[in-house]
Amino acid sequence: MSTIIYPSPIFGPVHSRRLGISLGINLMPADGKICTFDCIYCECGFNKDHRTKTPHPTREHVAKALEAKLKELKTQDIHPDVLTFAGNGEPTSHPDFAGVIDDTIRLRNEYCPQAKISVLSNSTFIHRPKIHEALSKVDNNILKLDTINADYINKVDRPTQPSYDVNRIIADIKSFNGQAIIQTMFMKGETEDGTNIDNTGEEFVKPWLDAVKEIAPREVMIYTIDRETPDHSLQKATHEELDAIRDRVVALGIPCTASY
Repeated sequence: MSTIIYPSPIFGPVHSRRLGISLGINLMPADGKICTFDCIYCECGFNKDHRTKTPHPTREHVAKALEAKLKELKTQDIHPDVLTFAGNGEPTSHPDFAGVIDDTIRLRNEYCPQAKISVLSNSTFIHRPKIHEALSKVDNNILKLDTINADYINKVDRPTQPSYDVNRIIADIKSFNGQAIIQTMFMKGETEDGTNIDNTGEEFVKPWLDAVKEIAPREVMIYTIDRETPDHSLQKATHEELDAIRDRVVALGIPCTASY
């Protein structure tokens, strides 16, 4: 069983394939994982294997730890390209997410004004007014949309909320009026129980492209597996497959990057 459980609330900086030198902000407890998805490809492992026993870090703790780290990096002449909310679960599930965003903007402006603030979210809470408002303040509001196929979502992303509805998610992403970035995982192979999870074929790509066109995001980021996954039978999409999908997004007039 492979997992990466990140320190909390600050980790890195690390080199991100998509974002550059990234200082991570993990709003989940450091002893496990809390997420509204239970993705079979998650580098943090399956939810059931990492139940937390400690609470979320408080808003005050996050701000204090972030300021200390930014001061340290400044003395080392290290300049992060981005402050990235990621880690052991869904960052917008933090009980004071909006307040943490306000603190992070203030500290970024003071210590590293050139850095962008990014949030990697699975989109499950973007319908909440306070979450929507907070995400509208950040530089890179990166929202997951792996497919629009409900059966695939239930087999691969595995939402923990019975009310999850991809059509509502699409409408909620549209409500950012072009200021969201869509992030999509493409991969191949089968699950350990033999279920085919290849979403690189036309059956999945064409409807996804139609949704992307409807949403009209600022940018699209497509990627494939980078680290070992808890389901060990999954496979990377090829460079050629990702490049072909990227080119189709670009043909819609939407910037798109592919990470291999």
